[in-house]
Amino acid sequence: MDRLLLGGPRRWTRLEVARRSGVDPERTQRLWRALGFADVGDDDAVFTDADVEALTTLGRLIDSGFVDLATEASIARAMGQSLSRLADWQTDMLAALLREHPDDPVDAVAAAETLLPLMREVQDYVWRRHLAANAERLLAAGPDDRADRRELAVGFVDLVGYTSRSRGMGGRELGAMVEDFEGLAADLVARHHGRVVKTVGDGVLFTCASPVDAVEIGLLLPEEWAAEDRPPLRTGAAFGMVLTRLGDVYSPVVNLASRLTSLARPGTLLVDQELARLLRGRRAYRVRPLRRVSVRGYDHLQPWLVRRRPGVPVPGEDTGPFEDFLDELTDDVLDTPPT
Repeated sequence: MDRLLLGGPRRWTRLEVARRSGVDPERTQRLWRALGFADVGDDDAVFTDADVEALTTLGRLIDSGFVDLATEASIARAMGQSLSRLADWQTDMLAALLREHPDDPVDAVAAAETLLPLMREVQDYVWRRHLAANAERLLAAGPDDRADRRELAVGFVDLVGYTSRSRGMGGRELGAMVEDFEGLAADLVARHHGRVVKTVGDGVLFTCASPVDAVEIGLLLPEEWAAEDRPPLRTGAAFGMVLTRLGDVYSPVVNLASRLTSLARPGTLLVDQELARLLRGRRAYRVRPLRRVSVRGYDHLQPWLVRRRPGVPVPGEDTGPFEDFLDELTDDVLDTPPT
């Protein structure tokens, strides 16, 4: 398995890898930790020729100017976190394969030899497609635009009551529910031109260039997820300037979207005033101000409830003068500068 996964036997210590690659030993340890691996003893021969090759390649990247010393650990950390999750999933696949061949490990390894190169090819393809998509966005920006700063809609969606519900579920059942949730979220975000930034157990963080796309995601996700055997979803979204770095997003807008999500009732979407203002004039939605609240980091936060305006009147729902009055009232509030 070492030959298959690591390209050869483990025969070098950390200090020997540093000497052979020409990279300082302290840097090799810092990068090893940033990639997410535990420390190893100085006398432990756990590294292979592939490790020496990888560090040598890193040295060439730094010499090229593409990666500098100040950011190499951050890049290693981002890669390690992303690929660790992918490796966890692939290990589960390999474990299932081994369980199918408990008495014949040779066949299992032979199957893995076929499987792993195919997965590597698919990973390379997906990586290149993402590079192409990001390059297209970069080249479409104006010459004065900063590539790492953009105005985006940021949304959070989470499972209501996930912690209490998960206590009574088995590992397989819980895993299936989370997989269904993340799969639906990824599919819906992609359909509406957004990007899933990350998933954290019971929640998904996504971004969209269009506020309308973010609202559609926030409205459709709870609807398409709803079932008697599933916990409901709630969503919050905000719009503004966002810093993108190493695949993640940073901004007060992100914190605001998170706070709005925690305030939302099951099955609803709350947005901030800026996103609500961008929905003005769009008859597809009803936007209503809710009572101001104080939450961590925000005093007198004004949430806005967004609902879809039905094309056909719903029994018991006022679609006449009173709703028109509320629309006018909403416009008046949106015209008032935030305090």
